[in-house]
Amino acid sequence: MRVLAAMSGGVDSAVAAARAVEAGHDVVGVHLALSAKPGTLRTGSRGCCTVEDAHDARRVADLLGIPFYVWDFAERFTEDVVEDFVAEYAAGRTPNPCLKCNERIKFEALLDKAIALGFDAVCTGHYARLATVDGRPELRRAADLDKDQSYVLATLTPRQLAHALFPLGDSVKSEVRAEATERGLAVAEKPDSYDICFIPDGDTRAFLTAKLGARPGTLVDDETGAVLGVHAGVHGFTVGQRHGLGIDAPAPDGRPRYVLSLEPVQGTVRVGPADRLAVREIVGASPLWPSGDPLTGTVDCVAQIRAHGGTTTATASVVDGELVVRPLAGVRGVAPGQAVVLYRPDPGGDVVLASATISRTR
Repeated sequence: MRVLAAMSGGVDSAVAAARAVEAGHDVVGVHLALSAKPGTLRTGSRGCCTVEDAHDARRVADLLGIPFYVWDFAERFTEDVVEDFVAEYAAGRTPNPCLKCNERIKFEALLDKAIALGFDAVCTGHYARLATVDGRPELRRAADLDKDQSYVLATLTPRQLAHALFPLGDSVKSEVRAEATERGLAVAEKPDSYDICFIPDGDTRAFLTAKLGARPGTLVDDETGAVLGVHAGVHGFTVGQRHGLGIDAPAPDGRPRYVLSLEPVQGTVRVGPADRLAVREIVGASPLWPSGDPLTGTVDCVAQIRAHGGTTTATASVVDGELVVRPLAGVRGVAPGQAVVLYRPDPGGDVVLASATISRTR
């Protein structure tokens, strides 16, 4: 196959590209330039898609003996990821920009361009597994559950999965680093990237305030209605947040307060005790089916609501075009804007059934 290897400059994508070459594919490497001002992206150990990373990716491509290009996707990244991130927070929701980047950039913009140029597949260093069952793709958890990225890939369509390669799905991270060392790749010990690449200092609240300006509002006790303080904008908060609320006085009962809900139009942040974060129903908009099979009736499943969060057994059904998930165990602090991803419960809960963007909870 003709394979386009997306090379971020990290160890995972480097080994994925090397495995694609070793498998006999005709491989071309490409690095995505995602910012018109590369200095505004994280660098060093917390980097992702920077100039430094582009140089690292090129050196790996040279060692592998494959052609290498840098493609400018900065405008598309700004529109589909950064501006979406800002708009979601302004609306009182909590988005996942990595999920959006996979969906809109790596497996829409990049894949579409690759297919137009005659490539058969896009290869990435994601930790996930793919299988074909009855002619349909199945997206599965990776063997390394600590690195599993099936959650952030669950918005991909069957067509996109049919043109995807995840060579690291059956490996654990330590094996990947050891292989990189054996292959003589300079990125073998390069630290993983963390957090949000387009917020250089990691201060999300300051980044959003710079984009949106101050939008003063009040912090309100959800039980009593009492105004507990003021804030500069609901974009500085997320459901389940405990620290940085700006409340001087403790609760009368001494219990910590958490953000329970956000009301962006009124500018209200409602806070209260942890037990009021409990959720018995999650409703997701625009459900997607990576295998192409929509849910029918009520099904048992395993639900995950955060990229690095735990899972819970649940039941799920489609009601009026929305995905309705009812956790069977206690779930707290579910924020609208996050993704809910469902997995088949047996065996092992590793096959992705569906994903949806959380619109509300009960």
